[in-house]
Amino acid sequence: MKKFVEIFKNKEVVGRIFFTIMILFVFRIGCAIPTPGIDASEFSDQLNSNSNNILALMNLLGGGALQNFSIFALGVSPYITAQIIIQLLSMDVLPALTELNRQGQYGRRKIEMATRYLTLMLAAVQAYGIIQTALNTSWISFTMEENFLTYAYIVTVMVAGAMLVMWLGDQITTKGIGNGISVIIFAGIVSSLPNQIVTAFQRWVLTSWNHGSIEATKGVFQFLLYVLSFILIIAFVVFIELSRRKIPVQHATRSGGSEKLSKASFLPIKVNSAGVIPVIFASSILMAPSVIATFISSDAANAEWLKVFQYNQMVYMGGGVYMPWGLIIYIVLVFAFTFFYANLQINPAQLAENFQKNGSYIPGIRPGVETEKYVSRVLNRVTLIGALSLSFISALPVVLTLSGVFGNDSTLALGGTGLIIVVGVALELNNQINGLIAGKSYDEVIGGM
Repeated sequence: MKKFVEIFKNKEVVGRIFFTIMILFVFRIGCAIPTPGIDASEFSDQLNSNSNNILALMNLLGGGALQNFSIFALGVSPYITAQIIIQLLSMDVLPALTELNRQGQYGRRKIEMATRYLTLMLAAVQAYGIIQTALNTSWISFTMEENFLTYAYIVTVMVAGAMLVMWLGDQITTKGIGNGISVIIFAGIVSSLPNQIVTAFQRWVLTSWNHGSIEATKGVFQFLLYVLSFILIIAFVVFIELSRRKIPVQHATRSGGSEKLSKASFLPIKVNSAGVIPVIFASSILMAPSVIATFISSDAANAEWLKVFQYNQMVYMGGGVYMPWGLIIYIVLVFAFTFFYANLQINPAQLAENFQKNGSYIPGIRPGVETEKYVSRVLNRVTLIGALSLSFISALPVVLTLSGVFGNDSTLALGGTGLIIVVGVALELNNQINGLIAGKSYDEVIGGM
């Protein structure tokens, strides 16, 4: 309660929160405006009933905008993809981007401009791909004559919507609270949670209420267990997101020709430093064969061999044996990408080099190669825990769906990916608000002196 009072006393925080809410309001209005020329009356039901495909992932990353096939259907997905590609290319792959990455503010502006141009191109490709995929599966139909101009018109509208969503995200980052892109995704996921709880209540409590006291008691118990599971998963995700390994660091300074040590600090290494990126990468790669097949024709999309790449399918191996090959591949990819992206985020070699330049060192560890080896060893050990945790959280909804805990309704599966995003953004918002409040308190103290 005390924190809420401090928030409402701070005009800057209140203004930023109000601005963010208004931008999200504009975004939700855009999500309700259907894309012209498209009949998507069955799209939402089909997307919900097939909640473990690539379109469902895009709907999640787009803040729920794809569900109605609105003008904001692409959401922030093209921008996220462009950011990931540019970031990977900046890691000593393209020398020009690597050099820009080292040029401070000027380089960051150039890289941001390149990201926007790439977003524009990816949005056009993605829009056409979604339209063609949805047409081949008969999830949507055209209300206009199907020709090149119709495709060009609809793709243009969807690309314009994606660029507007990117601009709205930038406005939140600049004038609101938190990272704008993350907040838009956060708002879309949170908006679907009440509907998910209501669906669970109707399925287990209301449906069994008129079937005797035993069935009613069983239904209430199932619903309470469902809610408790949700809370426990959120608590586990919060624990993983806040867990970090602190490496002590000393900073050497010179004063009057003699060397002395400044106060010790720490190098924090998060258990899950890769965030939700490995899940996005793994899902995209695993779903690529199905998307390409669907893009070609509806017959190719129904090929039996594609079940190997679908993590919500059991593959018949003969002799009454079924194997979840898609789930196994999915877990392996998440595990591998967690290590890959963690080492991109924290480069031990570059870190050791920066330590030497700044006169910093880890107590008991020699500067240079020894520091690099030590940081790499600690990073890999910590990331192992993070990779196992992330694999568990991301695979949980698939396992629950395959086990039949939720019957045929996969929409009730506890989405680990969404919860990771929600918890991460919530913690980020909390930290920024605390920083603004602390800054205001510091200004008041200085002003009163």
